[in-house]
Amino acid sequence: MRVREVLGNILWFIFGGALIFLFYCLGGLILCLTIVGIPFGIEAFKLGALALLPFGSEIGERIDPLTGLRFVFNILWFLLFGWEIALLHLILALIFAVTIIGLPFAYQHFKLAAVGMLPFGKVIVHW
Repeated sequence: MRVREVLGNILWFIFGGALIFLFYCLGGLILCLTIVGIPFGIEAFKLGALALLPFGSEIGERIDPLTGLRFVFNILWFLLFGWEIALLHLILALIFAVTIIGLPFAYQHFKLAAVGMLPFGKVIVHW
């Protein structure tokens, strides 16, 4: 990680990233209480990891043969959780985008909104 990314992650953590991380982890724990919710809980933990260190992280697509199951899970996720998560991060991005200093944080919220809307099949790479 470069110095800019480390500084961005420290500021992100202080100004709300820790709270977002805790909420994603709490949601993941609640979802993992049932066998049916385990795949959704794992995706919530993945979102929590991205919310913890968004600067220097990239999002990629997973290439494997489970595209039909991934499609069904993404639809269920979107209907149950995804649209609320995406809307929340879009509102936060617009709030941060009001100032020039907040633009990097707004970009990270746009990234979280994209993954939070349809997380199945996404891979997060921390540099």
